[in-house]
This record gives sequence, structure tokens and C-alpha cells, in this order.
Amino acid sequence: MMRPVFAMPGAREFIVLAAAVMSVNAVAVDTLLPALAEVGAAVNAGEDNRRQWLITAYLIGFGVSQLVYGTLSDHYGRKPLMLLGLSLYAAFAGLSVLASDFGTAVALRVLQGCGGGVSVLALSIIRDRHSGEEMVRVMSLAFMLFLGVPIFAPSLGHAILAVSSWQWVFAAIALFGVALLPWVALRLPETLPPERRMPLSPRTVARAIGCVLRQRDSLGYTLASTALVGALFGIVTSGQQLFANVFRAPEVFPMVFGTVATCVALAALLNGRVVGRLGARRTSHLALMGYLLVACIHGAVAWSGMERPWIFTALQSTLMFCFGLMLANFGSLAMARLAHIAGTASAVQSLVINVGGALIGIFIGQRFDGTAVPMTLGSIACGCAALAMVLMAERGRLFQPLAATPLPARAAG
Repeated sequence: MMRPVFAMPGAREFIVLAAAVMSVNAVAVDTLLPALAEVGAAVNAGEDNRRQWLITAYLIGFGVSQLVYGTLSDHYGRKPLMLLGLSLYAAFAGLSVLASDFGTAVALRVLQGCGGGVSVLALSIIRDRHSGEEMVRVMSLAFMLFLGVPIFAPSLGHAILAVSSWQWVFAAIALFGVALLPWVALRLPETLPPERRMPLSPRTVARAIGCVLRQRDSLGYTLASTALVGALFGIVTSGQQLFANVFRAPEVFPMVFGTVATCVALAALLNGRVVGRLGARRTSHLALMGYLLVACIHGAVAWSGMERPWIFTALQSTLMFCFGLMLANFGSLAMARLAHIAGTASAVQSLVINVGGALIGIFIGQRFDGTAVPMTLGSIACGCAALAMVLMAERGRLFQPLAATPLPARAAG
């Protein structure tokens, strides 16, 4: 009688559901970007650069909590933790409506991020069902759908502000989490069977974390992703200030952000096809070369004082197109040998990527000096760091093929 409700969703619904869970962080961050000035003024954030912590606080909570979700999900299964995280996400977003001072607002954003950390399990449920190039393809499709959210989220935040107050921005974020709860509860079966679950003990968890950190390809691609995400967060945290304070066109920012996000989504769509021909390594390594080239060009433009809104949009769109060809592939390459500890592995990797990326991003953002120079120099430095980590992972050899990794029947240890 219950089988039609809880049967495994079809391929399309599964990908859309995974993308929706991935999107909780984009909704929480990107919808708020147009409202940062209003929220900062309402909670007495002080000088402009300080309000960047409303973004970074969420990212830190999100990053740190992922290890908890991943570790517990390897023992209890994915679904119960997913429901818990979405509940926390919605609850603390709703409570942010009541924030009256900067400290409270930042604390609530950290706690909301702790709920949003559940998005790491979207990668785990994909890894539970797929491996090798098929995992890359499914992850790329989910990533493409997920990237549709940043295209529209800033415009949603801007539209809400046009007719109401900043409190309704947080209310919209909370409602997104509330809407996901019944979908996950009714349509997502447990993807981790009992025979593949890990015992819950500090020794087992430590052994799993050690396995993640000892794998050269896992560590190298995780650190490379950290550098690239750090550059992205640097752009996100200071981009709104650049358009408001330098270009004097804050109303254009949602459109520019959406254009850049569209290029990332197009890259993810193209990635799903190209990977089938070139493989994940060749695709992502070529994209990394392109990323470095574009970052250097943008750095030269910013340094020369020739930066204009249309130039910024064109160069950042190209840069993020390369980013879109890299990120899902880097994640898949980092996970390729870790199927037996998929939850803990993705959690450790995501913790490093997002907490490290948030700290790199706030470092870049706090250097904002009224020009795009710190932002572009951050992209160059992060791109060079990513190349160094990829070379370490590949022992100095780029453009090698990716072989499919079989899904083990039982967890090790």
C-alpha cells in the first residue's frame, strides 16, 4: 500500500531532488545579497566591509556541520539526517526575522548554516547510486539545475525589497526549507542499505577521516576546490559593494550576478556531455588553464583602471564558465576511490572546501578598497594554488583518463 509513495524516484526526479537540496545554500546566500545593506543598517553592522560576515557566518556554520551530517549518515542513513537539517535550516532562517543586533544576526546565520550543511548529503545520495563517469554525469546535471538558483535568487531578493522589508527575505528563505521537507519525507527512500553502513565509533570515524586525507587524489582535488571556492566567495562577498559603491549601479547587480551564474550553469550542462568524450580529468584540467588565463587578463584590466560594469560582467562570466567545468569534476575525482565511506568522505571534503573557502573569501573581501584589484588578484592566487594541488594529486601529470570505480558491497572496517 505504501510502495507507490516511497518507491525510488525516477532518474529525473532524483536529479531534481538532489539539486533542490544542494540549493539550500544558494538560496540562503544569494537571496540575501541585495539586502545586505538594509540588514546591515537594521542590525547596526557598522562599516560596509563588516556586513560581509552575514555571508561568511552562514558559510562557516554550513562547512563545519557537514562532518556531523556525513559521519552520522554513514551510520543512521541519509534520510533522517536530511530531514533534521532542513528543519534547522528553516527554523533559524525564520528566527533571523527577529534579529535586532549584529551579534544576534551573525549567530543566527551560523546556526542556519548548520542546518544548511545537510546539503552535503545530496552528494552522498548520488554516490550511493552511481560511480565513475556516470556519477560525474549525474552530478553535472544536478549541478546544472542547482546553478539555476543563483541566476534568479538575487532578483528574488531585490523584488522582495521593492515591495517589502528585509525581514521578508529571511521569511522566503525559511519557506524554501519548509517546502523541501515533505518532498524529502515522501519521495526520497533511504539510499544507503544497512549492509553498507559504518559502525558509529570515534575510532571508525577517525580511520575514515584518515583514509580521506591519505588519498593523494582526494586531498589534492579537495584543496584545489577549496582555493577555487575561496576565490568565488571573495567575489560574492565584495561584488555587491563594487556595484553599489564604485559603479554606482546597485540595481544592476542582480542582473550581472544572474548572467554570471547562467554561464556556470551552461558550463555544467556542457560538462555532462564533454566528460563522456574527454573524461573528467581532461575536461577539468583544460578548464583550469582557461581559468588562469582569464583571471590574469581581468587582473591586468583592474590594475590598469579600465574596469567597467560590462567588462567586469564579460570577464567574470568567462571565468565562472571555466569554474563550472571544474568544480563538479574536481568533486567527483576527489570521491572516486571513497565509495565505502561516501558520507564521511563528502563531509570531510565539503568541510575543508567550505570553511577554508569561506576564510579565503572573507580575507579577499576584507581587502576591498574601492576597486576590483583585490578580487582579481585573489582569483589569480587561488587559481595558481589550485593548479599546484592538482599537480600534486596527479603526480605532475595532467589530462589523464578517469576509470569507473565499482561500488563496494560493504563498508570497510
